[in-house]
Amino acid sequence: MKFSVFLRCILFIVGLILFLDGFILILQNKIHLGTILPLIIGLFFIFYTVFYQKIQKILQQHKKIKKIWQFGWICFNLWLISLFIFFSYLQLNTQSKQKIPQVDAIIVLGSGIIQGQPSPTLALRLDAAAEVAQQYPKAWIIVSGGLDYGETKTEAEAMATYLQEKYHISAHRILKEDQSTSTELNLKNSQNVLKAHQLGLNSKIAIITSDFHTLRASAIAQKQGYQDIVTVSSNTPIETRYNAWLREYFAYISGWLLQEY
Repeated sequence: MKFSVFLRCILFIVGLILFLDGFILILQNKIHLGTILPLIIGLFFIFYTVFYQKIQKILQQHKKIKKIWQFGWICFNLWLISLFIFFSYLQLNTQSKQKIPQVDAIIVLGSGIIQGQPSPTLALRLDAAAEVAQQYPKAWIIVSGGLDYGETKTEAEAMATYLQEKYHISAHRILKEDQSTSTELNLKNSQNVLKAHQLGLNSKIAIITSDFHTLRASAIAQKQGYQDIVTVSSNTPIETRYNAWLREYFAYISGWLLQEY
């Protein structure tokens, strides 16, 4: 009995952390599966621990409900295992800092803006892009991102301004792709920008995105016909890292179902 109480206390604390994590991020308008799911799971854990005794009595009285309950826990544990495997796969395969080969163009994938300014995640992508751009001053820089909900300027505009103001990169080098709303469209629409500057799918392209996103971005680019790419990863802010990874878990599955790669 003492062991059971201890486990319930642990589960309650985990549930509270998950709930607060999702709740705080949702208040910041970060509304996606990576924030909604922890909130729901956290609420369930809290509810389960608070009403543990009542739930056990119901399960003892209704054998069918008990079987469904047990099956649900089995499915949840299998999902947790798959999530752990996916997180481990990302951790092992995300690109570490290394020498980037010479490239003809740099594509920076969008990641949202907040009140006209790049989000912390997007700012880190732009920082990584600026580092590559400084190594290869002749490479074009394509900033890719359309208009977010509630914003008055596109991601591409905000990204271009950030690079010009923080790194003093010439506006002449920065090409804006300001119509896309997804990774697939980021890369697809950027092809027209490349073509307009005498570059094609066989050109040497650096794709800049967050660490968790490099695998999917690379797979989508290859499916679209990009032939000579290198993905450059930026760190994800610690306060949103695992929410972003959780979101990517579902995005990876949906991308596979939609045959994006």
